[in-house]
Amino acid sequence: MTFTDIFDTDVVGRWAAPGRVNLIGEHTDYNDGFVLPLAIDRQTTVTVGRRSDRLLRVASSFEDGVQEASLDALDPAALAGWSAYVHGIAWALGEGARGVPASDLSGAFGLDVFVESDVPVGAGLSSSAALECSVAVAMNDLWELGLDGPALAKIGQRSENDAVGAPTGIMDQSASLLGRVDSAVFLDCRSLDAEVIDLGFAAAGLELLVIDTHVEHAHATGGYVARRASCERGAEALGVSSLRDLGVDDLPRAAEVLDDETFRRVRHVVTENQRVLDTVRTLRLEGPGAIGSLLDASHVSMRDDFEISVPELDLAVATAQATGAVGARMTGGGFGGAAIALVPTDLREAVSAAVVRAFADAGFTAPTLFVVHAAEGARRTA
Repeated sequence: MTFTDIFDTDVVGRWAAPGRVNLIGEHTDYNDGFVLPLAIDRQTTVTVGRRSDRLLRVASSFEDGVQEASLDALDPAALAGWSAYVHGIAWALGEGARGVPASDLSGAFGLDVFVESDVPVGAGLSSSAALECSVAVAMNDLWELGLDGPALAKIGQRSENDAVGAPTGIMDQSASLLGRVDSAVFLDCRSLDAEVIDLGFAAAGLELLVIDTHVEHAHATGGYVARRASCERGAEALGVSSLRDLGVDDLPRAAEVLDDETFRRVRHVVTENQRVLDTVRTLRLEGPGAIGSLLDASHVSMRDDFEISVPELDLAVATAQATGAVGARMTGGGFGGAAIALVPTDLREAVSAAVVRAFADAGFTAPTLFVVHAAEGARRTA
């Protein structure tokens, strides 16, 4: 299935945006904290045609049918399904976001949008942000809105929060828009200051192995919402605007003020923020071979304090660690998805085989394993 199989408009361009792997810094973004993601060499591509009316029509290679909405009647409450990620971007552009004024879409023309992607859905690699950002850069270019990458990240976040209904932070969109080859994006989610950090994996003989457990998650429901609410309760009880305002030295007081569950949620965010800062410093001073203990500690914190891991993720991490990985952790929002392992290139096959055997022995669905490389962010490709 291609664009021309579905639409009769002329193609005006193609845009692509990558998925992302978060090297470290989980559930810190919506707490105004620090994250260290990298854009990956798996991407979503949108092929776009210009219409003479005000309709925004959407189709994809992975689902039959065409979803349409009018630019004059975009209602976030009425958007549903995967097409909400596309229609929601147009709505958010017209509404604006924190620090981003509303765009005047009165002169915008309708679009036909065809979506293709090789970012695994439900794996914690941010297939949703890849879709949002590919659409956002296309609309920004075609409608000549003049927004830069950080502004489009805010638009993507507002769309996902208010149109899709997932209370995510801004990390995924920032990584997809700002990524660079062989680098991670060190993002301060409060100021939105971003710095490109050299990873140096190849020079160190290391690769980043993704282990997709095929346990699917849904951020818009359940545990993600509950964890965010716990963080907000903890911040309020401790008298701060967000958990970003707390350091490791504040944890003894937090333990006295909070109930056990809320304290553990807070402890994860506070210590994870510190681990991001320590990882950036270690990459600069010692190189990627020295960050393993920080990755390992991050997984323990997510497993025990934030309680967002699942048995498949724990098995993937433990097996990779036991087979020679420098470090390993689950990545993404949790409750399924993928783990990452930083492995020496000459041990990649051994680690992969061990994980596959461990899953088979446990009776789990066979995982999918693949190496990702840090890649360029969202851009026009044709």
